[in-house]
Amino acid sequence: MLYHFSEESDIHIFIPRAKQNRPEFPAVVWAIDEQHEFSYYFPRDCPRIVIRRTNDISDEHHELFFKHSNADLIVTVENEWYSRIMQQTLYRYHLDAASFKLFDETAGYYISDQVVTPSYIEKIDHLVDRLLARGVELRFTTNLYPLRNAVLHSDFQQFGIHRFNHAKPV
Repeated sequence: MLYHFSEESDIHIFIPRAKQNRPEFPAVVWAIDEQHEFSYYFPRDCPRIVIRRTNDISDEHHELFFKHSNADLIVTVENEWYSRIMQQTLYRYHLDAASFKLFDETAGYYISDQVVTPSYIEKIDHLVDRLLARGVELRFTTNLYPLRNAVLHSDFQQFGIHRFNHAKPV
């Protein structure tokens, strides 16, 4: 089973669409696997950075990012999004994986070039509780740019930078 998350509760079919930030990419339906779905327990436009502890990270960068944490997953968002995250209701659309192919293993993204009909729509709320239950450490910061720069200049292989165009300017 794969999933698509939305703030809309009434999507009856998913029609392949081109991504606004990737006009050269073909029109597809996007989905995510269960292991990575936590990265979508946020309002759609919420900028966030996800880092995952791995065995191949250097000691220097392990110390920099994980020194005071036992968590294997850390998600950082800007302070202004706290209230919206707490109040947000999402809808998790269950999608049959048959027409999808793996696009990005690190992020758990799958794509399909076919029209997809969801088999089930599930209301999702209490997003912070869901994150914590999955062992995610949720951090808040005044601005994501310093962390983004540090991550991009590190030896991380397992990270995600989502909706960064909505981050506050430096």
